[in-house]
Amino acid sequence: MENMSVKIKICPLCKKENRTEENICSVCAQVCLHLERNLELSSRLKQLADQSDGQEEIEEELPDVLDAVRYRTCDRDNNTWYISISELSRQPVEIFASTAFDNDHHLQSKISNLTTITRLISLILRHIFMGERLSLEKTIMQIERSSRQKNDLPEMLSKVLGNYAQKRRQ
Repeated sequence: MENMSVKIKICPLCKKENRTEENICSVCAQVCLHLERNLELSSRLKQLADQSDGQEEIEEELPDVLDAVRYRTCDRDNNTWYISISELSRQPVEIFASTAFDNDHHLQSKISNLTTITRLISLILRHIFMGERLSLEKTIMQIERSSRQKNDLPEMLSKVLGNYAQKRRQ
């Protein structure tokens, strides 16, 4: 008798054994297909999940000291900007951006917008990596949507954060 080895896969949704070549098991595939076809049901399920999970969230404080990675980039006007990403367990939880030319008057409106943008992004990132049910990809998508011109600050921030999304997929 020939010795045949069967590669057993685990469905990432239900965590049960999956002996098919698909990424998810046939039962989960059917559920996903049904949810795709019935957007109203999907929306109601999401609302129910949001209501029940919101009561169980635990707010965690950031440590006083975090590892960080700093990126240097240039905008469309060739101004140099420094983007620093603070990491907790190798995940981004805060983002800061600054320029060496903080006193330059033509950059003041950018710096003002920058403060708002980075505070909002940091809030989102803390929720993502400390318990909120958002995703990095959703955050990047929102940042990209706020971009109005090529090489503006939101686009640069989304590119830098895109590196983390790419690492997660690997």
